[in-house]
Amino acid sequence: MYIEKTVFELVMLICFGVSWPFAIARTLKTKNVKGLSTTFYFFLVVGYISGIAHKILYSMDYVIYLYAINAIMVSFQIFLVFHYRERE
Repeated sequence: MYIEKTVFELVMLICFGVSWPFAIARTLKTKNVKGLSTTFYFFLVVGYISGIAHKILYSMDYVIYLYAINAIMVSFQIFLVFHYRERE
């Protein structure tokens, strides 16, 4: 049985990507960023950017859009952390 290798990458990115809107919504609702690690989020963004670079250099396909969407959502979460920490 042959399964295109991109399917596994796609499933991984969808699974990670589903959680970010909920995390962002919670942060916007509570305005509480205690316990959130910007270091962790920065590593995630670096990982997503690395995935984008790999897609551009070696295997360009539609999955690059999921990397970009996830990177944007995590970057927005980082912005929220800095924004609400400033207010505390």
